[in-house]
Amino acid sequence: MSAELSLAERLARQISAGGPISVAHYMAEANQHYYGTRDPLGTAGDFTTAPEISQMFGELIGLCLADVWMRSGSRPETNYVELGPGRGTLASDALRAMANTALHPQVHFVETSPSLRERQRALVPNVLHHDAISTLPEQGPLLVVANEFFDALPVRQLVRTGNEWRERVVVRPDPDEPDRFAPMSGYRRIESGIPAIATDAPEGTILEMPLAGSAIALELAHRIARQGGAAIIVDYGYEGPATGDTLQAVRAHKFADPFLEPGESDLTTHVDFTMLGNMARQAGLRVTRTVGQGHFLRQLGIDARAGQLSRTAPARADEVEAARCRLTADDAMGTLFKAMAWVHPDWADPAGFEG
Repeated sequence: MSAELSLAERLARQISAGGPISVAHYMAEANQHYYGTRDPLGTAGDFTTAPEISQMFGELIGLCLADVWMRSGSRPETNYVELGPGRGTLASDALRAMANTALHPQVHFVETSPSLRERQRALVPNVLHHDAISTLPEQGPLLVVANEFFDALPVRQLVRTGNEWRERVVVRPDPDEPDRFAPMSGYRRIESGIPAIATDAPEGTILEMPLAGSAIALELAHRIARQGGAAIIVDYGYEGPATGDTLQAVRAHKFADPFLEPGESDLTTHVDFTMLGNMARQAGLRVTRTVGQGHFLRQLGIDARAGQLSRTAPARADEVEAARCRLTADDAMGTLFKAMAWVHPDWADPAGFEG
């Protein structure tokens, strides 16, 4: 029996049979393979997320949602929902903090990776897993967290060519390099769905269209609008509209070529927080302003929590301070990463977005 084809070989066959594939198709296939075959987190993996840096991150998000829940009437049958929960570290810390306020929600993870699901069950044994938002419970409010979730969703890339917009696609130009692919502009003409920002764009401008992200955001927002609750979204990105190529790959904690060895690096793009806010408003939710992660965590009390942890364990004081700085400093994660919240119109506004 022949060996199973690698992802690069499968994509090469797709391209040979049907022609170039869209960047969105390439990104979706690569990330599905990547997340489905490994634990990408930590020093032995490819990247480290905020919950893995310090327990303070998850604790403060948990307390933020618990505070909203209490000021909104302490509704029963509340559900904690996390999209793309990594190892479950954030949820574990958030749920521990929630328990101190007498909030014990049912826990739901939207996660498709078998290997990550196993790690998550070890930290959060009572979790219920879902492949998609559509199977989340339809009863009870939803307290949602999406930390570094939207950045990994596939985006279409369009390129301004003359007076037209054409799809940026992926080709395999050199058979002597079977694991290397390349982007190509000008393949398919796009005639509809182009936002107004693109009207006067110069030649060669790249426009990213996060169709998967906007669809998921809208579906989630409608669920919160029907059932009550709130969502906290943290990711690296910008307030659009904007143009430019933000596709990047990370491997072994370093930037890599996104088109080399698909499925072996984490592929992401920067998140358009304006788009996320618009999806929530379309469903009738209130949307906070977008703030830097550092501002968000300081407003929630990370400085006081760091001081408390340092006093409790003086031997870890330097470690705690280093983590606090990494999460909040402008030259680390403090401004590159952004935070936004959505809230049901009958619920209280979450803390962390004031000032």
